[in-house]
Amino acid sequence: MPQGDKSAYTDKQKRKAEHIEEGYESRGVPAGEAERRAWATVNKMDHGGKKSGSGVGRKTDLSPAKKGGRKGGAAAAKRPAAARSAAAKKAAATRAAKRKTKSAPGRTRTTAGKTTARKTTARKTTARKTTARKTTARKTTARAR
Repeated sequence: MPQGDKSAYTDKQKRKAEHIEEGYESRGVPAGEAERRAWATVNKMDHGGKKSGSGVGRKTDLSPAKKGGRKGGAAAAKRPAAARSAAAKKAAATRAAKRKTKSAPGRTRTTAGKTTARKTTARKTTARKTTARKTTARKTTARAR
């Protein structure tokens, strides 16, 4: 079989490689390099072609497909600490501003995430239940006399 021949691969492997290749191209990787990386990923996952006579029967290793989020970070590491810190502070300020606009006006939030208005309603219903129990208890003791 000549180098680059894909006849030993199943249709599913070919679709998988095509999908991976599209993902690389959407991130700006040149077409040739994207294709090379895609087939390398398929080979790493499936241990080569899966059609009969090509070593069928090995389990698919999913770890190469999950490397996306863990790989990288080298560019951020090269930036000076002050620049990274400034970016982190800006992000925190943006999150805080978004949180302020999300909460309903006129209601204060507690650490548990419930509004104080809800808590007072809960207290009122509990008080009503307690009063009802006491009243029932008084009535039963009065009947017993």
